[in-house]
Amino acid sequence: MPEIIHIDKTNSTNTYLRDLINSDNIVEEGTVVWADFQTAGRGQRGNSWESEDKENILFSIVLCPDTIDASEQFIISQLVSLGIVEYLNSLCKGFCIKWPNDIYYQDKKIAGMLIENDMSGRTISSSIIGIGLNVNQSVFVSNAPNPISLYNILNRKFEREKILTNILNTILKYYSEALNGNFINIRKKYMDNLFRKEGFHKYMADNIVFEAKVEEIKPMGFLCLKTTDGEMREFAFKEVEYILK
Repeated sequence: MPEIIHIDKTNSTNTYLRDLINSDNIVEEGTVVWADFQTAGRGQRGNSWESEDKENILFSIVLCPDTIDASEQFIISQLVSLGIVEYLNSLCKGFCIKWPNDIYYQDKKIAGMLIENDMSGRTISSSIIGIGLNVNQSVFVSNAPNPISLYNILNRKFEREKILTNILNTILKYYSEALNGNFINIRKKYMDNLFRKEGFHKYMADNIVFEAKVEEIKPMGFLCLKTTDGEMREFAFKEVEYILK
């Protein structure tokens, strides 16, 4: 098990871990920074993350996948998402991955992440992965549209450190597979656990709502949708919106 640094409060665990790496300290691969509270938790493309003090799990881990080509970097997102959703589904069924890497319970969001990759030539020299998982928080007051927690789902409190340890174990299991080049299994399981993996659903791009179904996820992470009239459309992150109602 990697070193886990537990702190009371920080602006962002990703920032804290990056500052630690940039200091004179030796930070080994797999090191985790876990905070009880974040003053400026970040999500994809500048989104914020609401979390009550000492109620949820907010952590970052550093990996050094320097054998993985930069063109394959989405595999990091896939393996981390898969590690989280696999553990949560061991608690109760109904968890899935909303592309690219949000974790949902049915149609509500329970976890999100921010992945910051550093490149060295054609490979990934380091990856800092920040994860927020709603555990024991019962009420959400921000304008986030659809948050949910394990407490909301199962009506009981959880030991946060135990959940953190179990999630780390499953993430590192899939990370080991990726380092051994087993991308096929990771991609298949990612697709098997994908939100709206079957049937036609409503999406919006360029302010136009359309119906489509998921065809595939490209290695670089692009979402490929097939519309009801047979048109194939490809989207990068934030280029398409899921219509949840």
